[in-house]
Order: sequence, then structure tokens, then C-alpha cells
Amino acid sequence: MEEQSDTLQPQEAPAKKSLWREYAESIVIAILLALVIRTYVVQAFKIPSGSMEDTLLIGDHLLVSKFIYGTKLPFTDTQVIKLRDPQRGDVIVFEYPEDPRKDFIKRIVGIPGDVVEGKDKQVFVNGKLYETPQAVHKEAEIIPKEQNPRDTFGPVVVPENSYFVMGDNRDRSYDSRFWKFVRRDQLKGLAFIKYWSIDGPWYKFNIRWRNIGRLIK
Repeated sequence: MEEQSDTLQPQEAPAKKSLWREYAESIVIAILLALVIRTYVVQAFKIPSGSMEDTLLIGDHLLVSKFIYGTKLPFTDTQVIKLRDPQRGDVIVFEYPEDPRKDFIKRIVGIPGDVVEGKDKQVFVNGKLYETPQAVHKEAEIIPKEQNPRDTFGPVVVPENSYFVMGDNRDRSYDSRFWKFVRRDQLKGLAFIKYWSIDGPWYKFNIRWRNIGRLIK
């Protein structure tokens, strides 16, 4: 009868990963995390035009919450992580309805079911004057409705799952007054904070320090 031994046998040490493999795995993980965060959590945007002045200036960099209105699981229509529905006054980023390759940013003025109308630069929602402290007019001239709908438009009824949006710089914004509505599935998220702001080309290094870290209201 053979005698059994309780002596532990040493295991062979696992092969050590090469430095290049460790770097490659770290890079892949970082890219995957960045994609997940960009798709489902937060995304950065830069303001290229003055349509939202003086709330947002050309050169402002902002973060947009991707999950507050809900995000869709890949390859499905199932919505997850929804915190609330879009509301009047929200500053949203969305796919431009006339060219989905472009992203626009505007403020929600009308939600589904609202009746929105403009009369000589004043906006009415459901028959009541709708005023926000962020709205500005930089041109005194009132354009007739027959010429274009900038100052006088509607009334229009906002369809289901759609939103009527306008720029805060009311006289210099191309928005729902001209191309109607933003669909719910075109929303990318809620703009909530400025993380960087620069006036002019980057090489001039004219940083707007007061804007950095400001919440978007």
C-alpha cells in the first residue's frame, strides 16, 4: 500500500503579461468606459453660434445629461434610467430635424398638447403670456407674419411626443417657429453645466473664468 503525502505541491507561476498587453487592455477598457459614459450618462458639447445668448455664449463648453429623460437599450426600444419628462424651460440638445447629422440646442417652450402662439415678439402658451428671464431681443424691428414667422406665428398645437423649442436670443435663432417641432426620439439630453468657456480662438487664451462651473438655467 502506497503512502499518501499531504505535502502541498507548488503551482507554476502564471505567465506574466507583457507590458504592451497590459497597456492594450487598459486602453480598451478606458475606451469602452468612455463609450458607455458618452452614450448613457453624459456628453460634452461646444456652443458654435449665438442663438442662445446670453444664456450660452459662443465658445461655451457644456455637459449634457443623457439619462435624465431616459436612454434606450442597444438594438431595442426599451427605455431605462428615466428620471423625468422634458419640461418647459429645459435647455435641451437634440438632432436637428432637417439634418440629423447636426446637433442643436434650444429651450423648451411648449410640451405635448400645448398651444403656442407668437404676437409681435411676445410668446403665448395656452393663451397666457409666457415669459422667461433668459429671453432677449436684440432687434427692435417687428417683422410681419407674412414675411416670416420670427415675431408673429401660430397658433400651433404641439403634437404627442413632440416639443416646441426656441433660442433665448429670440431675434437670431432658427427654431420651431420656422421648422416646427422636435420629436422625443430626437432628444439627446438636458444641458446642465458649463465646464469650460473661451472667447475667440484657443490660441488667444481668453478664458471666461466666471462661466466655468455655472449651472445652466
